[in-house]
Order: sequence, then C-alpha cells, then structure tokens
Amino acid sequence: MRLLSRAVQVAAVTHRSQSCRHFWGWLNAVFNKVDHERIKAVGPDRAAAEWLLRCGAKVRFQGFDRFHQDYNALPTGPLGRYRIQAIDATESCIMHKGFDHLDGLKNLEEIRFKKCIYIEDGCLERLSSIENLQNSVYLMEVVSCGNVTDKGIIALHKLKNLEYLFLSDLPGIKDKDTTVQRLKTALPKLDLDLDLD
Repeated sequence: MRLLSRAVQVAAVTHRSQSCRHFWGWLNAVFNKVDHERIKAVGPDRAAAEWLLRCGAKVRFQGFDRFHQDYNALPTGPLGRYRIQAIDATESCIMHKGFDHLDGLKNLEEIRFKKCIYIEDGCLERLSSIENLQNSVYLMEVVSCGNVTDKGIIALHKLKNLEYLFLSDLPGIKDKDTTVQRLKTALPKLDLDLDLD
C-alpha cells in the first residue's frame, strides 16, 4: 500500500511540474509576440526595449552608462530619442519569434546571450540576416546556450563589423576547428575568444 501511495505522489508531482513548465513556455511565447502596430507607434528602439525587458533582458541606450532592466523605468521622450546600443540577454526568455523586434535597430553594437534556454541556431541566423545589424554589431558573446550548434555560430559570419566574439560552454559545437576556420576566413579582423571543451 505504501508503495502505491508513493507512486501516486510521484506521479502527481511530475504532472504538476510538467503543467507548470508548459504554462511558463506559453507565457514566454506571449512575451515574445511581435506587435507591429506598437513598433509603428513608439518606434523600433522603444518597442525592442519593451520586448527585451518583458523577457528579462537588459538594454543600454546610447549616452547611458548603465543598463536598464526595469520596464516601468524606461526613459520617455520623443520618438527615436533613445537608441539601443547594447543588449544583455542573460537568463532571459527571448526566443526566435521575438527577433522581428530587432529589424529597425540601427545603433546596436553589443549583444550578450548567456544562459538563454530559447536561443538556438534559428535565432542567430535571423539576427545575422538583419542588414542594419550586419553593419553595427561589433561585440557578441554566446555563453551556455545549449541549443546553439556550429550552424548558428557560422551564420554570424554575416555580421561584417564583428570584431570580438566570445564563445563558452556550448555543447552543441561539435566541429570547433571547422567553425573557427570559417569565421576567421569570413571575418579576418575578428578576435575570437573560445572556452569550448
């Protein structure tokens, strides 16, 4: 009887944790939904900042020394006054479907993806295909993002002005030497800092 009771308790806990996981996944998808009307109303930088902060990331605007992480404390002002210069997405829930928010950013120079469970190859491919970012991004870090593989890292070769790339704790990288060679060939000025084993 005790064994049966224990099995029922374990099954109940497992079901609750799976339901909770599904709920958070659904909520994260809602946070990443792109509202094109909002982008038109407040401009691409403000809309992108709102998306990033909703998802737990931080942004730094041009002319500011510190990162903003409080959604309610975002600076206000005329349309286009505040331009995103850096994104720190550490432990955020940003995902591929929200990357359309990045389309209109023209001053983004630095991006850090650390411990982002939803960042995958498609995210890096989408980011690298945005023409404005190809010209502006010069620093990037991808750390402890378990869904990123060689394919996603190689896609970063489209970021023509990328000067520094730090890669660490990426178990999806299987052919490090080929990936590094392809990046160095495409971006000869790139300072590639690796901590991959």
